[in-house]
Amino acid sequence: MRQETIERIRRFTKDRNWDQFHSPANLAKSISIEANELLECFQWSDNEYDLDHVKEELADVIVYCQDMLDKLGLDVDEIVNRKMDQNEAKYPIEKARGNAAKYDQL
Repeated sequence: MRQETIERIRRFTKDRNWDQFHSPANLAKSISIEANELLECFQWSDNEYDLDHVKEELADVIVYCQDMLDKLGLDVDEIVNRKMDQNEAKYPIEKARGNAAKYDQL
C-alpha cells in the first residue's frame, strides 16, 4: 500500500479520535466482521457478485488491518515475508503445485 494511503487511514482515525476504541481485540473483531461481510458478497453464487460491493468490503478489511498494524507497531512487509517463508517451507513447489491439500497431507 502506498504511504499516502496509509497516512490517509491514520488521519481518518486520528481526526475522529477513534484510536481510543481501537484495542487489538476490537480491531480483530472488526476485521472478522468485515471479512464476513466480504464473504456475504458470495453467499448465493460463486460467479455472480457485485464487484463494487466486493471492493467496499475488501477495503474495510484492509483499513482495519492497517489500524491493527499501527496499534501493535508492526511492519506489514516484515510479518508478511515471515509468513511467506513459513508457507514456502510448508508447501514446497514440488509437492504443492496444483494440489489443494493441506501441508500435512502433501
